[in-house]
Amino acid sequence: MSRNRRRYLVLDVFTDRPYGGNPLALLPEAEGLSTTHMQQIAREFNLSETAFIRPPRDRGETHRLRIFTPTQELPFAGHPTIGAALALADAGWDSPELVFGQAIGPVRVSLRQQKDRRSAWLWAAKLPEVGPPAPPTAALSALLGLRPTDILAGDWGPAAVSAGIPYLVIPVRDADVLARAELDLQRWKEILKGWWANQVYVVAPMDGPGGTRYRARMFGPAIGIPEDPATGSAATAFPAWLAPRLGTTDGILTVTIEQGAGLGRPSTLMIEAELDDGDLVAVRVGGTAVAIAEGTLRIPD
Repeated sequence: MSRNRRRYLVLDVFTDRPYGGNPLALLPEAEGLSTTHMQQIAREFNLSETAFIRPPRDRGETHRLRIFTPTQELPFAGHPTIGAALALADAGWDSPELVFGQAIGPVRVSLRQQKDRRSAWLWAAKLPEVGPPAPPTAALSALLGLRPTDILAGDWGPAAVSAGIPYLVIPVRDADVLARAELDLQRWKEILKGWWANQVYVVAPMDGPGGTRYRARMFGPAIGIPEDPATGSAATAFPAWLAPRLGTTDGILTVTIEQGAGLGRPSTLMIEAELDDGDLVAVRVGGTAVAIAEGTLRIPD
């Protein structure tokens, strides 16, 4: 393909149905594109993220992967990593593992095949950590247009966590409260814009506190995403909030997160968190994807 034209794919990630999940634009042959070109292309697609596969740069990598929102480059993101791995597998990659060099570091991805269904599982390049104490519940309820009693408190209350991108986890009572949440952008600017974790990850237990099935919504105004249909980087960090509250100290904690239904893009994210004596020693986030479009993109001079 000529230097000023590149092939692109569009995949719906964290779903097995077309037009569900989180859409991803992917350029599988992005060598030679400048950072300016990649940011322009991401702005043109105007999806939550656009990813660019490039040749490996460091030993141990199988590929490089750069990820952009419409406004900035990200050090790591989940659905572009999953989507890129599955696109490469569909194109003939014959190894069960890949390693994407990303700004956060090398991100390992395992491919799994169950009957006619292939899934990809990214391994957290940076284990989840807990950040500073969350702002007061009254401030967070105002931020989301909710009552203070709608937000869980005490041991099950909000906390800031990160596995490369920080999120403020705000747990609410149930799915009805989750559906009512609306981010007040002015209050977000006052409370969170310059804070350690300014992406807002609102979660609701589907089986009550103590369960392992959740619904989630993610508001990311700081990175140009009003609301995301599926957020792999938040799911990667989520075990840092959940595991201590469940009292899990050893073994593998399996969690399911549903996201995006209110946007008409239902998504399912699967999490496996390995613990040893109370410490998280590995986190994997898995999902499927559906390719829905392909074409040729003209690159500006």
